[in-house]
Amino acid sequence: MKRIEISMLFALVFCAVVSFLALNGEYDQVRDSVLRLHILANSDSLYDQELKLKVRDALQAEVDEVFGGCENLEQAIFAAESNADTLRRTAEETLRASGCDYSVKISVEPTMFDTRTYDGITLPAGEYTALRVEIGEAKGRNWWCVMFPAMCVTGRDGRQELDAVLTDGQVSLLEADGYDIRFRCVEWYEAVCEWLGI
Repeated sequence: MKRIEISMLFALVFCAVVSFLALNGEYDQVRDSVLRLHILANSDSLYDQELKLKVRDALQAEVDEVFGGCENLEQAIFAAESNADTLRRTAEETLRASGCDYSVKISVEPTMFDTRTYDGITLPAGEYTALRVEIGEAKGRNWWCVMFPAMCVTGRDGRQELDAVLTDGQVSLLEADGYDIRFRCVEWYEAVCEWLGI
């Protein structure tokens, strides 16, 4: 009897692992389709945090000009890199208008993100390509969202923006009604992979 129980347990674990790997494969495709925005404030002071949000608003106003016409992540990365100086100037001008002389560093690089929900759409934890904006010493609380497609721009419908770059099935996976155990499993998996250096 024990052999049957052990066999059933192994079969159950095997099915769970296969199912999870398939799900994570879908999430990998999501990660490979969006460009995140990651803004790091100079510090946690109220002043620096307010500046961070002003820079965010200024950069969001540039979305259509920089990413208009982009149809996939590769094009969005190219657009971000090609316009890095313009985006940096926009951020610096925003800071100068507030009487601040912090430097701004713009880069496009792989960045780890936790699971985050934006208006009913949940993006799983993991490594995404991000447009990173470092203000001053970049030691303060950060702000992140999705720059391409433009989910975090005020007045945009996140679901409609994602529909342009993801399949219906992938978007359905991201639609969340509260926190889902699937995303917690993905967080654990990504944390282990990062710890192991995989």
